[in-house]
Amino acid sequence: MGNLFGRKRRSRITEQDKAVLQLKQQRDKLKQYQKRITLNLERERSVAWQLLRDGKKEKAKLLLKKKRYQEQLLDKTEKQISNLERMVQDIEFTQIEMKVIEGLKIGNECLNKMHEVMSIEEVERIIDETQDAVEYQRQIDEMLAGSFTEEDEDAILEELNAITQEQLELPEVPTEPLPEMIPEASPVKIRAKPELVAAS
Repeated sequence: MGNLFGRKRRSRITEQDKAVLQLKQQRDKLKQYQKRITLNLERERSVAWQLLRDGKKEKAKLLLKKKRYQEQLLDKTEKQISNLERMVQDIEFTQIEMKVIEGLKIGNECLNKMHEVMSIEEVERIIDETQDAVEYQRQIDEMLAGSFTEEDEDAILEELNAITQEQLELPEVPTEPLPEMIPEASPVKIRAKPELVAAS
């Protein structure tokens, strides 16, 4: 049912991903092999010890030779694991570098398209128009500021002072004497509520 409409789905798994997976699988197999050898080494050492106690020196020597060969295999396995891990890291880092390069390429194309739309001549024209508009506005401001006479300026200042005085005027103080205090009826006694004590 996946191909209902005859359209093939594009896999998100790249060849690099497959290579990394295979390398990691090989690394894991080598680590399992390494564990087996390590267990054999421990077992053969104890068997060699037992053979020496039983007086079978030649068999113990032969077993120790086998043990020595397996130790060499263990060293080779360790180097192979190290090589595999380095290769996995190199591939993964190269994938990151490829994504960075792709991003730079897209960004560069975008910048070039924007530069096509905005040429230096266009930017200069916009700056000139902006400066013209600023100069025009400055001239308007100067005309408005210069159109008031000294009498107008004085009238504006008087109006400003009047508004300020209105805000600062305080109400008049009453001149009538205050009424005398009438003695109150006997005060009502308020009983205190009993305190509640929590049961322990």
